Amino acid sequence: MIKRLLMSVREYKKDSLLSPFYVSLEVIMETLIPLLMAALIDSGIEASDLKFVIKMGVALLACATLSLFFGAMAGTHAAYASCGFAKNLRKDMYYNVQKFSFSNIDKFSTASIVTRLTTDVTNVQNAYQMIIRMAVRSPMMLLFAMIMSFGISPKLSLTFFAFIPVLGLGLFLIARSAHPIFKRVFRTYDSLNRVVQENVRGIRVVKSFVREEHEEEKFNKISEDIYKDFSKAEKLIAFNMPLMQISVYGCMLVISWFGAKLIVASGNDSAKGLTTGQLVSLTTYVIQILISLMMLSIVFIISIISRASAERIVEILEEKSDIVSAENVEKEVKDGSIVFENVSFRYSGGEEKNVLKNINLSIRSGQTVGILGGTGSSKSTLVSLIPRLYDVSGGRVLVGGTDVRNIDLKVLRDSVAMVLQKNVLFSGTIAQNLRWGNENASYEQLKDACRLAHADGFIEKFPEKYDYMLEQEGANVSGGQKQRLCIARALLKKPKILILDDSTSAVDTKTDAEIRKAFANDIPDTTKLIIAQRVASVQDADMIIVMDEGCISAVGTHEELLKNSSIYREVYESQINGGKEDKGNDGR
Repeated sequence: MIKRLLMSVREYKKDSLLSPFYVSLEVIMETLIPLLMAALIDSGIEASDLKFVIKMGVALLACATLSLFFGAMAGTHAAYASCGFAKNLRKDMYYNVQKFSFSNIDKFSTASIVTRLTTDVTNVQNAYQMIIRMAVRSPMMLLFAMIMSFGISPKLSLTFFAFIPVLGLGLFLIARSAHPIFKRVFRTYDSLNRVVQENVRGIRVVKSFVREEHEEEKFNKISEDIYKDFSKAEKLIAFNMPLMQISVYGCMLVISWFGAKLIVASGNDSAKGLTTGQLVSLTTYVIQILISLMMLSIVFIISIISRASAERIVEILEEKSDIVSAENVEKEVKDGSIVFENVSFRYSGGEEKNVLKNINLSIRSGQTVGILGGTGSSKSTLVSLIPRLYDVSGGRVLVGGTDVRNIDLKVLRDSVAMVLQKNVLFSGTIAQNLRWGNENASYEQLKDACRLAHADGFIEKFPEKYDYMLEQEGANVSGGQKQRLCIARALLKKPKILILDDSTSAVDTKTDAEIRKAFANDIPDTTKLIIAQRVASVQDADMIIVMDEGCISAVGTHEELLKNSSIYREVYESQINGGKEDKGNDGR
């Protein structure tokens, strides 16, 4: 885990090494100060030697100034290193997420990925800064201070070893108890993010059904769980401070008690025992050891918290997409023909039941194919296999006569344009959103695509036209307008295969018919797959596929299916007789 995390340090290795280097110099300066103080007291003040006092005073000032300088440099480099490390971690995680297939994203969930990119990275950043500074400074200060104190009085310095086992055992027990709780807390954070995301995205539904209190209860319950777990963990960690204080102040008490006795017994003679200056020096070293142990305890606490976060980050970094391009793959899609051969599919994560079963289908290049079926009949799953958003569990899918697993992934997806059920627009101008389909598209190309998608009409009514600024997720345009913009964006790819997954559901029937007519006239060589709930949207298709519970129930033209498919006939009659066709909706 540590090795994988350190791979993200990269260009900040220099800062990561300079920080401990300056810390080491800072520690050396600080451990020299008590020795100079002892000499100043014993050889300067006690002997009334003013020159020696001035000399030691200048030396003390120089050491303090250098210590301040080295400390500032160590802090600066530690800040650069930790912030840079966090930046690289986020970038590495984000880049790896971009490679994920749908099944990889299903494994982690959006809320969990957001938590790992934010809260978890911040925890690791804080821990890294502590490690390259405090975790270096504290042991060095502890070691140097103990060496110096042993040089002054080995007998008194043995006092430290009486408290170290007690301290070590206590810290071990705290760590072992607190770590599992912090792991649970961060999993709960994922749930908190999910609840907030659902509430914000569905705020209109929440308010229309007056469910604010219900959503508040959900949020409060998760917040309470986080509060309880954090409180429990913090109560355990709180034992760290009194444990430290008992150990350190116990050392100071013992050293002061026996040190005073040695000074009295020796008559303040270092040759016979201990001097006042040496006792002051020893006390200073005890304080330095105290500070070192306190710093170590802080590092220890941060490490406990960040360990759970580090494990979650590494899970993202080490996750490999289960959909990648093979070696020696095809770099071209010949045409828009599609063949399903004995295809079956099940979602990962322990699913035992196939959601697609024994799919055999052949679609010629340039055909218009309608796909109908009830909710849960796996229509969207079927078309997701074409651009390899998922891989088949059995059988194979061929595009342009080649197995999709043997086509370069980028080439395949560039040849397939897909407008999903959930239309996504990004904050930015209309032109910027459309150019996701072709970043180099000219203004005329944008207009042509929008004309085909029948989006040009409402765009021209905006004062800024194609420079009209869309809010996040296209919140300031209607559902029908959003769908038409997404279709135009897909058309700019000039794909060999165009998949519309219920992408005209918010468009009135007249506009829907005009869009289909434009497709037939202007992109006749593009294979068009249209998933729809309305029979009117697909009845003019060259071929209509009826799906039922993951299987193909029937295939044929509109007239053929009215005769041969009871499912199709029931849907058609219910829509015609029930008057469900939208006859006047303008998409707003």
